[in-house]
Amino acid sequence: MGCTFMRKGKTSTKPKQESAVRPLSRSKVKKSKLPKTNTKASKTEKKVTKLGNKDGNKSFGSPEATVELKQLLKIRGEVRQNRPKFLRQESWRYIRVGYSWRKPKGSDSKMRLRKKGWPSLVKIGHRSPVKARGLHPSGFNDILVFTNQDLERLNPETDAVRLSSGLGARKRREIVDRANELGLKILNLRGLRVLSSKE
Repeated sequence: MGCTFMRKGKTSTKPKQESAVRPLSRSKVKKSKLPKTNTKASKTEKKVTKLGNKDGNKSFGSPEATVELKQLLKIRGEVRQNRPKFLRQESWRYIRVGYSWRKPKGSDSKMRLRKKGWPSLVKIGHRSPVKARGLHPSGFNDILVFTNQDLERLNPETDAVRLSSGLGARKRREIVDRANELGLKILNLRGLRVLSSKE
């Protein structure tokens, strides 16, 4: 019995030494063959060129840009018309369940499985185009203005003014005059009354 045990021990020691030596030589060769600096530089160069192309686009006031915006706003209107009302599961059944959207997560939920006759789920396909989000129907950025200093930061080609509801008659008149000088469009040009001589 002792001889067989010794033989097993001898056979087990030889392959351990060979397996320990082989991976060391392979790893050394792989490290010397793989230069990682060139691949990183190429990725950064590609990113810089992409940003340069984006910055070189035409201005907002160009006719091509306005045509694109009109198309995007038209698509946004169509998407809004076809967008369903997203209802929380069984909010029509229980008073204690509110109408605010919650994603159904039940294992046997028919709404989660998108069965016929159940309300539709919130999906990314119901969203409007990225470039048309948050824009006024005229195509301008709707920006709320409180003082004359806010007008100096705006671009007349892309931004439009919305007067704050808390403005008085005198301050509202000053902002309107300054916006006309800068060539800015005013979206809610109403509520202006004739100032008396005392004011």
